[in-house]
Amino acid sequence: MNSTVTDPMTDLMTDVRPNGSKTMLIYENLARERMREAEQAAEHARLVRRLSSARRWERLSAWAARRAKRANDLL
Repeated sequence: MNSTVTDPMTDLMTDVRPNGSKTMLIYENLARERMREAEQAAEHARLVRRLSSARRWERLSAWAARRAKRANDLL
């Protein structure tokens, strides 16, 4: 008796064509595009926060350096 082992995970993935209607595919594409746009907006917001944070730390560093110089000059 020759029994073959089949993997249900790969057997289900043989036919990957969508079975939905064209309308459903359009909504899925719109949803994917909105997700991409949201991810791009989030990435842009992260870059803006990093830039503003770097500028804030530069200002703080310059202030600390000026204060340290004044303190050193008083000694």
